Amino acid sequence: MNVRELLFFDSMVTPKIITFIYWLLLAAAVLGGLSTVVTAFGMFRYNGWAGFGMLVVSPFVVILGVLVARIYCEIMIVLFKINEALQDIRRKP
Repeated sequence: MNVRELLFFDSMVTPKIITFIYWLLLAAAVLGGLSTVVTAFGMFRYNGWAGFGMLVVSPFVVILGVLVARIYCEIMIVLFKINEALQDIRRKP
């Protein structure tokens, strides 16, 4: 990538950043699941059934978070690929 591409928007930088955002969202999903597990063990002190319910739900929190992160990043990549395809069409004589 040269300076001209950066200054005149000939190519997009954001698709390269989306991979990094995806890994951050995956880490957030895993941390959310771990947080739910920790909360579940704390909940056992007050109500065993509620703690058990949260413990059962925690894997679904991780799975749902991973799916939402993947879908979000794929939608963003598709939008940028559409933009690139339209620019290619525009450049053709």
